[in-house]
Amino acid sequence: MDFEKEFAELKVEAEEIIDNLLEDGSDPDAVYSIEHHFAGDDFAQLEKAAIAAFKLGYDVSDPEEVELDDGQTVFAFDCIVETELDIDTITRDIEALLKMSIEQDVTYDGWGTYFEDDAS
Repeated sequence: MDFEKEFAELKVEAEEIIDNLLEDGSDPDAVYSIEHHFAGDDFAQLEKAAIAAFKLGYDVSDPEEVELDDGQTVFAFDCIVETELDIDTITRDIEALLKMSIEQDVTYDGWGTYFEDDAS
């Protein structure tokens, strides 16, 4: 898949995630821990991608081995960003991290966050 098509799909997905969280009552003013997920078959390549993400200014988890439901093993890490549920901010991160993943030949596997209770 080319960058433009994948980015467009990821942007739509991001809008849906944000809308769903807010519709379910997640706090619109909270600061969220956004985890951008990366995976690959080659540990050394994934480690290079983690370093590249760190150099872009992202907080990066240690790459680790993960066993999938089908028994296959892959390597994965996350980039963690603390931010509000702002579509412009999140899509800027998606764009930068997707470009990095393509350059580093690893898979950008989307992002996720957790429901934040509205304390009011």
